[in-house]
Amino acid sequence: MEDTIREFLVRERRGGMEMYRLEGKRVVITGAGSGLGRALSLALAARGCRVGAADIEEGRARETLEMVRERGGEGEAYRVDVSKPGEVEAMAEHFFSSWGGVDVLVNNAGVVSAGFVGDIPIEDWEWVFGVNFWGVLYGCHYFIPRMKAQGGGYIVNIASAAGLLTLLEMGPYNATKAAVIALSETLRSELAPFGIGVTAVCPMFFNTRLLETMRYTDEFEREFAHTTFRYARMSADQVAEAVVRAVERRKLYVVPQFSGRFFWALKRMRPGLYHGALAFFNRDDVGRRMLLWMARKGLIQ
Repeated sequence: MEDTIREFLVRERRGGMEMYRLEGKRVVITGAGSGLGRALSLALAARGCRVGAADIEEGRARETLEMVRERGGEGEAYRVDVSKPGEVEAMAEHFFSSWGGVDVLVNNAGVVSAGFVGDIPIEDWEWVFGVNFWGVLYGCHYFIPRMKAQGGGYIVNIASAAGLLTLLEMGPYNATKAAVIALSETLRSELAPFGIGVTAVCPMFFNTRLLETMRYTDEFEREFAHTTFRYARMSADQVAEAVVRAVERRKLYVVPQFSGRFFWALKRMRPGLYHGALAFFNRDDVGRRMLLWMARKGLIQ
């Protein structure tokens, strides 16, 4: 028993199991109509995957599919509201039946509401949890048993560095993304015996469609969000490539930006300093102006 555990730990230090080959894999991606979902659709199509582009806006999903086909890929567009379990179950049944199986599920769809706890309406909390947490859970719940039955697969959950760092005035988003990370960690050990891999993706700020649907309770959050997106150093395409490489290497966590890895390490090593800095940034106008300056310089992206 000890030898088996020792062998497993050595293999994990060396990068885990053999590379996960994506060529020919059947992939379903939620929130595929724009942003990271679209970038992942194109990146995975370039690896030879068949792409199921799922989105609440079918027109956007079809646009993504057309882009996939223009690059020589193939797939299908599918409309789904991930906050509704019946629709997610129907999506799983559709793809497993019509494609004969699904190798990779990417739970990507997400929304955000910003502001202080107590100011953000309860309706916004329910909206964010419905998409960011329940949407991911529904995907796992309905796809995993089918993956077990087919003998393997892969789950990619798009979380956020917000789930690691508990960023300012983003309570619902932080809480849902932290839950997705915890769920992914749980699944990693639960699903390993069934040949199903798991990756949790935790990017910092980069330009996506989130601003189109983002809800705010104060003007600072609006300005901060638009500033971070405007000066983002990493594109959705670059994040998508980082995700694909992480899946190929069977990595549990992928934190694409250096700033995310730096602040995550700081929080773990010096939690008092980290949370003290957040409190300073949130205390008065000086701290907030400094935070905006850091965003313009790309120091938190």
